Amino acid sequence: MMACSGFTCSKHCLCALNILYVLVSLLMIGIAAWGKWFGLVSSFQVVGGVIGVGVFLFFVALVGLIGAVKHHQVLLFFYMIILFMVFIVQFSVSSACLAINKDQQEQLLEVGWNNSHTTQRDVEKSLNCCGFYHVDNNGTCDAACFPNHSCSPCAEHIQAHAGEVLRFVGGIGLFFSFTEILGVWLTYQYRNQKDPRANPSAFL
Repeated sequence: MMACSGFTCSKHCLCALNILYVLVSLLMIGIAAWGKWFGLVSSFQVVGGVIGVGVFLFFVALVGLIGAVKHHQVLLFFYMIILFMVFIVQFSVSSACLAINKDQQEQLLEVGWNNSHTTQRDVEKSLNCCGFYHVDNNGTCDAACFPNHSCSPCAEHIQAHAGEVLRFVGGIGLFFSFTEILGVWLTYQYRNQKDPRANPSAFL
């Protein structure tokens, strides 16, 4: 079996990495649409944000895939720059998720709770709780426990899982951030290699 050259190996690795990004982006879009369709998430901001990130990742991966297949210098350059900027943002956010303490978690959760009534209804319905720190029996709540006045505040339910969720999100984010810096390195190497099919005297 013939061993692959440096050019061919770089090309195949870069194509495989971008195919992975395409699949992840389609998965994000599909999960967000599925959640909205079945009423699991009613917030357009959340669904729109996830779909927006998925579409952005899809187009970035598409640029990288086309650039890798065609060994297109301009596409590879812009792909490398965009991927490096995404790496910086994602690495920073992932590190923050892993480093955040309990007090900061509570502050962020309370801010998020107060800024979106749609998210409040989703959380109350899914966790079967009412209010954040206090239950207002004279108010309205979508939880099944509310008619019986047996609801507990949502803060304790959310905080029980917030640390695990942040660690999971931070870990996944760190994993993909390292694949992104790998993609930047592969793109840089591949971009500066000569295509053996091209004119040997041509500068690539």
